Amino acid sequence: MDGAGLPETRSTCPYCGVGCGVLLRADGQGGLTVRGDPDHPANKGRLCSKGLALGETTSTEGRLRHPSINGQEATWDTALQTVADRFSQAIRDHGPDSVAFYVSGQMLTEDYYVANKLMKGFIGSANIDTNSRLCMASTVAGHRRAFGTDTVPGTYEDLEQADLVVLVGSNLAWCHPVLYQRLAAAKKQRPDLKVVVIDPRRTATCDLADLHLQLRAGSDVALFNGLLTALSEGGAVDYAYLSHVDGFDTALVAASVDRMNETGLDRRDIQTFFNLFLRTNRTVTVFSQGVNQSSAGADKVNAILNCHLATGRIGRPGMGPFSVTGQPNAMGGREVGGLANMLACHLEIENPDHRQAVRTFWDAPVMADHAGLKAVDLFRAVGQGQIKALWIIHTNPAVTMPDADAVRDAIKGCDFTVVSDITGATDTARLAHVLLPAAAWGEKDGTVTNSDRTISRQRAVLSPPGHARPDWDILSEVGRRMGWHKAFDYETPAEIFREYAALSHIAGQFDRDFDISALSDLSDHGYETLPPTRWPVTATRQGGRFFADGQFYTPNGKAQMLALQYRPPAAKTGPRYPFRLNTGRIRDQWHTMTRTALSPRLSAHLAEPFLEIHPDDAARTGLGPASLVRVTSPVGTAILRTLITDRVRKGEVFAPMHWTSDTAPSAQIDAVVPDVVDPVSGQPESKAAVVALSPYNAGWYGFAVSAAPMSPTSEYWAMSRTPAGWRAELAADTVPETWEGYGRLLFGLTDARLQILQDTGRGMARLAFYQRDTLLAALFVARDPVAVMRDYLVTLPGAEAPLVLTGQSPANMPDPGPIVCSCFGVGMNTLLAAIETQSLTTVDQIGAALQAGTNCGSCRPELTALLTRAKVAEAAE
Repeated sequence: MDGAGLPETRSTCPYCGVGCGVLLRADGQGGLTVRGDPDHPANKGRLCSKGLALGETTSTEGRLRHPSINGQEATWDTALQTVADRFSQAIRDHGPDSVAFYVSGQMLTEDYYVANKLMKGFIGSANIDTNSRLCMASTVAGHRRAFGTDTVPGTYEDLEQADLVVLVGSNLAWCHPVLYQRLAAAKKQRPDLKVVVIDPRRTATCDLADLHLQLRAGSDVALFNGLLTALSEGGAVDYAYLSHVDGFDTALVAASVDRMNETGLDRRDIQTFFNLFLRTNRTVTVFSQGVNQSSAGADKVNAILNCHLATGRIGRPGMGPFSVTGQPNAMGGREVGGLANMLACHLEIENPDHRQAVRTFWDAPVMADHAGLKAVDLFRAVGQGQIKALWIIHTNPAVTMPDADAVRDAIKGCDFTVVSDITGATDTARLAHVLLPAAAWGEKDGTVTNSDRTISRQRAVLSPPGHARPDWDILSEVGRRMGWHKAFDYETPAEIFREYAALSHIAGQFDRDFDISALSDLSDHGYETLPPTRWPVTATRQGGRFFADGQFYTPNGKAQMLALQYRPPAAKTGPRYPFRLNTGRIRDQWHTMTRTALSPRLSAHLAEPFLEIHPDDAARTGLGPASLVRVTSPVGTAILRTLITDRVRKGEVFAPMHWTSDTAPSAQIDAVVPDVVDPVSGQPESKAAVVALSPYNAGWYGFAVSAAPMSPTSEYWAMSRTPAGWRAELAADTVPETWEGYGRLLFGLTDARLQILQDTGRGMARLAFYQRDTLLAALFVARDPVAVMRDYLVTLPGAEAPLVLTGQSPANMPDPGPIVCSCFGVGMNTLLAAIETQSLTTVDQIGAALQAGTNCGSCRPELTALLTRAKVAEAAE
C-alpha cells in the first residue's frame, strides 16, 4: 500500500520557531509524504530543506520501544512506579528542591503544562528548566524588563510590510529559511526595502543585505547605544510616545558615551546604518541567538528595544523589535512557565498573588515560592550532589550544555536519572537509570506556538513503535502514582489544553498579556480542528500586535528604557587563548541530529564538523585547507576540519554544534565552551569563548564508505549517512599494524573478499570488501588528507564496483560533486557544468534548468557564489 488513497493531515513542522504548517500523508508502511501547507499563515506552502525531508526521518530504526531500568527491559508499571518512588523518596529525605526536571522546546504545550504543574504546584519546587534557556532566555528577560511581560509585539507580516529590516545575530537564511524566503520575496517585489545584517560572520543571509555590519563579537550594546544617540540627535525620537515610557533620559545619558571603536566597524558604515534607521519609520529589527547567547544578552535585547521605544516604532504594521525563536515550541514553553523563574501564562513566581491564584486554580497542596535553578546552575547542583533525582525530557544536555564534559559527569554521578526520549542512542540517554520510550513527532497530538504567537496543532498520523507513549501521559501517570490522582487524571491532550486556557483567564484578570480564555470551552472536535490561531484569544480580542497604544504590563503601565553600558564578553583573548570562538547551526542539521541525521540528503551538504578560520589566521597558525585543527579552551578541547574563509573576522573562528559521540566524538564543540552566563537571564555565552588553535598532524588520514554503520576507533572520525549507507572521515596518530586488520574491524567484515592496493613507502593503502561482486565497503588511506571523489564513492556500496580502488568516477559517470541544493540533491559539479554548457548567468536560470534554489532558497547564496566563480574562471581564460 503506497498511501495514495489516504487523506492528508494538517500538522506543524518540528524544527525551528517559524512554525510552518505541513500536510502529512502516511504511506501505510510507517513512512510519510510531506508537503507545505498552503493555508498555514506562517509558511503559505513553503518548506525548508529540513521540513521537506521530514518523511525521511520517521524511521523507527533505533527507537526506544519499551522502558528499561539499569539497561534491563521493564514494564511501564515497574518503570513508572520506580520513578514515582525515587522522586518521592528524595523529596521526603531532602526536600522538594532536591529534585529537578530539564525539559525541551521539542515538547508540545500540553506536555510542558503537565510537567510545570507537577513540579511547581505539587512537588513544590521551581527546579524545572528547559533547553530554551540556551536560546531564548535573554529575550525573555529583556521583554520582561522593558514591557513587564514576555511579549513578542509583532507578527511575521511586519517583515513584508517594513521598509527597513535589520537582522541582528540572525542567519535567517539557514536558521529560519522560510522567513528568509518571505523577506526575499518582499524585497524582490519592493526593491526599495532595505536589509541590514549585523553579524560577526558573513553568512548566507548577507546575500540579501544592502549593508553588512561585520561587528566585533559581543559589541552589540555599543552599536545600539550609538544608534539611540543618533536617533536623538537626528530628531527621530517620538516624544508623544515617550509619555508611555520611563527611563529615556537616563538611557540616553548612558548611551551617549561613544564606544563605537569597540565594534571594530568603519565609521562610514556605522553612519550609513544610523541614517537608514533614522529616516525609515517602518523598521523591524529581527534578532536571534547572536544577541541572546551572551553574558550581556539581556542588555543587548534591551539596547534594541530602547531604540524602538524611543521612536515609537512598535506594535504597528511594519515596525517593531522581533525575536525569532530557535525551537518549534520555545514560545509554548515560555507560555506555560517552562522556565525556572516563571509561572504558567506569564504569571510571576515572585508575586505572591500570582502564586496563590495558580495554587487555588490547581488545588495544589504546595506552590514553589521562589525561582528554581536555571540550566547551568541546575547541572552544577547535580554535579555537587544537591539534586538527588533528575528527569530529562527530549534533550541532550551532555552534548549541548556549555562545559559539556562536566555536565556529562554530573549526570553520570546523579543518584537517580530518568530520560524520556525517542532513542536511547544519545550521550544523555546512555547515562540514565530509567529510560522511558516517548512518542515522536508524527505520533503525538497537541499544540505548539511559533515566534509570532501563532498556536498550531501538531497531529498524529503514525502509531508509536512498541510501547512508546506521549509525554503528557507519562508525566500524568507519575503524578498520579505520587499521590495526586485527581490533578493528573487526564485522558486526552484536549483536556489539558482546556485547563491551560482556563488558567490563562486568571492571567488576564491580573492584566497579563497571555490570555486564550476564549478557547477554554473548546470541544474535543473543536480542538481536533483548531486552525492556526494567534494569541491573545479572549471574548474581546484575537491576535494582532501589542504596544502601539502605549499600554504595557509593568507596575506603572509604562515601558521601561534601561540605562545600559557596553560590557565585553566575559573571557578575554590573550597570548594563551588568542581566538574568539563563535558557535551555531548549519543549514541542513538540527540540534544533535537525532532526527536530521537519518536523512542522507540532509547529511550530504556539510558531512563533517568544521572550523571556519580567516586565511591570515590559518597561515599564522600553520593550518592548510582541509587540515585538522585542535581547538583548546580553558575547559575542553575538540578536533575539527579547517574551513579557510574570509567569512569570519581575523581573530574569530566559528564551529557548528551538532556533532555527538555517535557522529564525531572529538568535535563536540560545547565541551570547549565555558559555563559563563548572563547574570540576568542565566543564558550561556555560547558565542564568545576564547580558544587556542594548533594543527593536528595525524600519522594517517582516511576516507571510508560502507553499506552498514562502521565502528571507528581512531582519534578523529566523523560519520554520516549516505543514500547507499555510510561515509566516514578518519585520522589518527598511530598507523595500524595492518590495514587489512584495521579495515575488517572498522567494517565488521571478517570474511568478506578483499581487494587491496598498498604502497608502504608512500603511506598509501586502498581496500575494497566484496560479497561476490557487490561492494560492501571501501577504505582509502594516505599520509595527507585523502584526495578521492567522495561524492561518487558514497554511491557505490551495495552495487557492483570493480574499479572502486581508483577513487575516481568513470568518464561515463560524472561525479556530481558536493551537494549544494539539498531539496533537490543537486551537486556542485552538476551546477558548474550546467552554468558552462547552458550559459546560465542568474540564479533563476539555474532554478529553471536544475530546480536548485526553487524550494526553500537557502542555497541561493551558494548558487550566486558559483556563478561568480564561473565568471572569474571565464575571465581568466
